[in-house]
Amino acid sequence: MRSLEEYIKRVALYYVKKYNTNNPFEIADYLNIIIQKGNLGSCLGCYMFLKRHKCIFINSNIDNNMQNAVMAHELGHAILHTHTNCCFMRNKTLLNTSKIEYQANLFAAELLIPDEIIKEYSISGYTSEQIAEAQQINKELVCLKLENFI
Repeated sequence: MRSLEEYIKRVALYYVKKYNTNNPFEIADYLNIIIQKGNLGSCLGCYMFLKRHKCIFINSNIDNNMQNAVMAHELGHAILHTHTNCCFMRNKTLLNTSKIEYQANLFAAELLIPDEIIKEYSISGYTSEQIAEAQQINKELVCLKLENFI
């Protein structure tokens, strides 16, 4: 039996291969997920299943790198937790240990950070902070990817 982490990695890689991109906005577009950007206050993003439509809301007041991470996280919810509405709260969701938030974070890490990046930087002795900075990727996602590197 495969572990949950292996399953989530397989799902993320399936979409990367199927659509030839790891850009979560492009994948969501291919999947006909409705994307809306706007001022969400302290909420970074939100996934909702409304009237049989998958919808992702992204806070337009955050920088592009964070929008990409939030979008990957919310895409994880759309794919893994289709019928569960989820809100991505600032300073909480990336550190949240709830099952569905962990799964969405892991999906985001696997989607955004190819194994080759981890191998390349690990060989050179880079820390998670250095990898995050060099690749302009959220540090918590890099740490999660390193913890589950298979």
